[in-house]
Amino acid sequence: MKYPLTGVILAGGLNKRFYGNNKAFIRIEDKRLLDRIYGIFEEVFEEIILVTNDPLQYLEWDFKIVTDLFPIRSSLTGIHSGLFHAAKQVAFFAACDIPFLRKEIVETVVEAFDPKYDAIIPETSAGLEPLCAVYSKNCLKPIEMSLAQQELKIQRFFKTVRIKKIPETVLREKDPDLISFFNINTPDELERANHFIQQNGWQRKSNEHIKSD
Repeated sequence: MKYPLTGVILAGGLNKRFYGNNKAFIRIEDKRLLDRIYGIFEEVFEEIILVTNDPLQYLEWDFKIVTDLFPIRSSLTGIHSGLFHAAKQVAFFAACDIPFLRKEIVETVVEAFDPKYDAIIPETSAGLEPLCAVYSKNCLKPIEMSLAQQELKIQRFFKTVRIKKIPETVLREKDPDLISFFNINTPDELERANHFIQQNGWQRKSNEHIKSD
Protein backbone atom coordinates (compact mmCIF):
# COMPACT_ATOMS: atom_id res chain seq x y z
CA MET A 1 0.00 0.00 0.00
CA LYS A 2 1.26 3.44 -0.92
CA TYR A 3 0.26 6.44 1.16
CA PRO A 4 -0.71 9.76 -0.48
CA LEU A 5 2.28 11.47 1.11
CA THR A 6 5.68 12.58 -0.08
CA GLY A 7 8.67 10.72 1.32
CA VAL A 8 11.66 13.05 1.75
CA ILE A 9 15.24 11.88 2.25
CA LEU A 10 17.68 14.43 3.65
CA ALA A 11 21.20 14.06 2.25
CA GLY A 12 22.61 17.53 2.70
CA GLY A 13 24.97 17.12 5.65
CA LEU A 14 28.60 18.22 5.61
CA ASN A 15 29.75 14.81 6.98
CA LYS A 16 32.53 16.49 8.95
CA ARG A 17 32.70 13.70 11.51
CA PHE A 18 32.96 11.17 8.69
CA TYR A 19 36.01 12.80 7.15
CA GLY A 20 33.89 14.40 4.43
CA ASN A 21 32.71 11.05 3.01
CA ASN A 22 29.11 10.95 1.83
CA LYS A 23 27.18 8.92 4.38
CA ALA A 24 24.43 8.11 1.88
CA PHE A 25 26.92 5.83 0.08
CA ILE A 26 28.21 3.99 3.15
CA ARG A 27 27.77 0.25 2.69
CA ILE A 28 26.44 -2.11 5.33
CA GLU A 29 26.23 -5.74 4.27
CA ASP A 30 27.25 -4.51 0.80
CA LYS A 31 24.20 -2.25 0.49
CA ARG A 32 24.35 1.53 0.53
CA LEU A 33 22.40 3.37 3.23
CA LEU A 34 20.49 5.36 0.64
CA ASP A 35 19.47 2.15 -1.14
CA ARG A 36 17.99 0.82 2.10
CA ILE A 37 15.88 3.93 2.71
CA TYR A 38 14.87 4.30 -0.94
CA GLY A 39 13.68 0.68 -0.97
CA ILE A 40 11.28 1.40 1.88
CA PHE A 41 10.10 4.73 0.49
CA GLU A 42 9.45 3.17 -2.92
CA GLU A 43 6.99 0.77 -1.29
CA VAL A 44 5.30 3.33 0.95
CA PHE A 45 5.07 6.73 -0.77
CA GLU A 46 3.55 8.01 -4.00
CA GLU A 47 6.30 10.63 -4.37
CA ILE A 48 9.94 10.57 -3.26
CA ILE A 49 12.19 13.61 -2.93
CA LEU A 50 15.88 13.79 -2.07
CA VAL A 51 17.22 17.05 -0.64
CA THR A 52 20.91 17.60 -1.40
CA ASN A 53 23.32 20.34 -2.40
CA ASP A 54 25.23 17.95 -4.66
CA PRO A 55 22.55 16.66 -7.08
CA LEU A 56 24.91 15.06 -9.61
CA GLN A 57 25.80 12.28 -7.18
CA TYR A 58 22.24 10.96 -7.17
CA LEU A 59 21.18 10.79 -10.81
CA GLU A 60 20.95 6.98 -10.84
CA TRP A 61 17.90 6.98 -8.52
CA ASP A 62 14.31 7.51 -9.60
CA PHE A 63 13.32 10.38 -7.36
CA LYS A 64 12.94 14.13 -7.51
CA ILE A 65 16.15 15.92 -6.48
CA VAL A 66 15.93 19.37 -4.90
CA THR A 67 18.36 21.69 -3.14
CA ASP A 68 18.11 24.04 -0.17
CA LEU A 69 16.33 27.33 -0.72
CA PHE A 70 18.00 29.05 2.22
CA PRO A 71 21.80 29.48 2.05
CA ILE A 72 22.22 27.74 5.40
CA ARG A 73 23.40 24.16 5.89
CA SER A 74 21.12 22.55 8.45
CA SER A 75 18.55 19.80 8.80
CA LEU A 76 15.85 22.43 9.28
CA THR A 77 16.80 23.94 5.91
CA GLY A 78 16.40 20.50 4.35
CA ILE A 79 12.98 20.02 5.92
CA HIS A 80 11.92 23.38 4.53
CA SER A 81 13.11 22.53 1.03
CA GLY A 82 11.45 19.11 1.07
CA LEU A 83 8.13 20.57 2.19
CA PHE A 84 8.34 23.43 -0.28
CA HIS A 85 8.89 21.12 -3.26
CA ALA A 86 6.55 18.31 -2.16
CA ALA A 87 3.54 17.76 -4.38
CA LYS A 88 1.64 16.42 -1.38
CA GLN A 89 0.37 18.45 1.56
CA VAL A 90 2.06 16.10 4.04
CA ALA A 91 5.53 14.56 3.96
CA PHE A 92 7.50 12.00 5.92
CA PHE A 93 11.15 12.90 6.50
CA ALA A 94 14.15 10.68 7.16
CA ALA A 95 17.87 11.37 7.28
CA CYS A 96 20.03 9.39 4.86
CA ASP A 97 22.24 7.96 7.62
CA ILE A 98 19.81 5.64 9.42
CA PRO A 99 20.74 2.07 8.43
CA PHE A 100 18.03 0.21 10.35
CA LEU A 101 14.88 2.15 9.51
CA ARG A 102 11.96 -0.24 9.52
CA LYS A 103 9.00 0.03 7.20
CA GLU A 104 6.71 -0.66 10.15
CA ILE A 105 7.98 2.43 11.96
CA VAL A 106 7.45 4.58 8.86
CA GLU A 107 3.91 3.27 8.57
CA THR A 108 3.25 3.83 12.28
CA VAL A 109 4.30 7.46 12.05
CA VAL A 110 2.39 8.06 8.81
CA GLU A 111 -0.79 6.42 10.08
CA ALA A 112 -0.68 8.60 13.19
CA PHE A 113 -1.18 11.70 11.08
CA ASP A 114 -4.22 13.74 11.99
CA PRO A 115 -5.06 16.98 10.12
CA LYS A 116 -5.62 18.61 13.51
CA TYR A 117 -1.83 18.55 13.88
CA ASP A 118 1.01 20.05 11.86
CA ALA A 119 3.67 17.48 12.73
CA ILE A 120 3.84 13.92 14.04
CA ILE A 121 7.01 13.26 16.01
CA PRO A 122 8.18 9.97 17.58
CA GLU A 123 9.39 10.32 21.15
CA THR A 124 11.69 7.91 22.98
CA SER A 125 13.55 8.08 26.27
CA ALA A 126 16.34 9.77 24.29
CA GLY A 127 13.96 12.58 23.29
CA LEU A 128 12.09 13.58 20.16
CA GLU A 129 13.05 12.11 16.77
CA PRO A 130 12.43 14.99 14.34
CA LEU A 131 14.29 13.31 11.46
CA CYS A 132 11.96 10.33 11.35
CA ALA A 133 8.74 12.30 11.39
CA VAL A 134 5.81 13.72 9.45
CA TYR A 135 5.35 17.43 8.68
CA SER A 136 2.57 19.25 6.86
CA LYS A 137 2.97 22.34 4.72
CA ASN A 138 1.52 24.31 7.63
CA CYS A 139 5.05 24.14 9.03
CA LEU A 140 6.57 26.09 6.14
CA LYS A 141 6.00 29.61 7.46
CA PRO A 142 7.11 28.81 11.04
CA ILE A 143 10.26 27.16 9.66
CA GLU A 144 10.96 30.15 7.43
CA MET A 145 10.65 32.43 10.44
CA SER A 146 13.10 30.28 12.39
CA LEU A 147 15.60 30.25 9.53
CA ALA A 148 15.30 34.00 9.05
CA GLN A 149 16.21 34.39 12.72
CA GLN A 150 19.10 31.91 12.39
CA GLU A 151 17.31 29.52 14.77
CA LEU A 152 18.52 26.25 13.26
CA LYS A 153 17.46 23.70 15.86
CA ILE A 154 14.44 21.83 14.56
CA GLN A 155 12.65 21.69 17.89
CA ARG A 156 12.70 25.46 18.29
CA PHE A 157 9.83 25.92 15.84
CA PHE A 158 7.71 23.19 17.46
CA LYS A 159 6.30 25.70 19.95
CA THR A 160 4.67 27.58 17.06
CA VAL A 161 2.87 24.58 15.50
CA ARG A 162 0.58 21.78 16.63
CA ILE A 163 2.62 18.69 17.51
CA LYS A 164 1.44 15.15 18.10
CA LYS A 165 3.96 12.86 19.78
CA ILE A 166 4.07 9.10 19.30
CA PRO A 167 5.07 7.50 22.63
CA GLU A 168 7.85 4.97 22.95
CA THR A 169 5.44 2.22 23.97
CA VAL A 170 3.72 2.45 20.60
CA LEU A 171 7.03 2.59 18.72
CA ARG A 172 8.37 -0.51 20.49
CA GLU A 173 5.40 -2.52 19.29
CA LYS A 174 6.88 -2.27 15.78
CA ASP A 175 10.57 -1.90 16.64
CA PRO A 176 11.29 -3.39 20.09
CA ASP A 177 14.90 -2.15 20.14
CA LEU A 178 14.16 1.21 18.49
CA ILE A 179 16.99 0.60 16.04
CA SER A 180 15.12 2.62 13.42
CA PHE A 181 16.40 5.74 15.18
CA PHE A 182 20.06 4.77 15.23
CA ASN A 183 22.08 6.99 12.91
CA ILE A 184 25.66 6.90 11.71
CA ASN A 185 27.63 10.11 12.19
CA THR A 186 31.11 8.74 12.88
CA PRO A 187 33.29 5.76 11.88
CA ASP A 188 32.79 4.39 15.41
CA GLU A 189 29.03 4.35 14.90
CA LEU A 190 29.50 2.55 11.58
CA GLU A 191 31.55 -0.05 13.43
CA ARG A 192 28.78 -0.42 16.00
CA ALA A 193 26.22 -0.88 13.23
CA ASN A 194 28.29 -3.62 11.60
CA HIS A 195 28.81 -5.26 14.98
CA PHE A 196 25.07 -5.19 15.62
CA ILE A 197 24.42 -6.99 12.33
CA GLN A 198 27.13 -9.57 13.01
CA GLN A 199 25.70 -10.32 16.43
CA ASN A 200 22.01 -10.23 15.60
CA GLY A 201 21.51 -10.44 11.86
CA TRP A 202 19.63 -7.90 9.78
CA GLN A 203 16.08 -9.00 10.68
CA ARG A 204 16.68 -10.60 14.07
CA LYS A 205 15.83 -8.79 17.27
CA SER A 206 18.50 -8.07 19.84
CA ASN A 207 18.12 -7.89 23.59
CA GLU A 208 20.07 -4.68 23.83
CA HIS A 209 19.18 -1.25 22.46
CA ILE A 210 21.81 -0.33 19.87
CA LYS A 211 21.86 3.27 21.11
CA SER A 212 23.20 2.21 24.47
CA ASP A 213 26.95 2.29 25.07
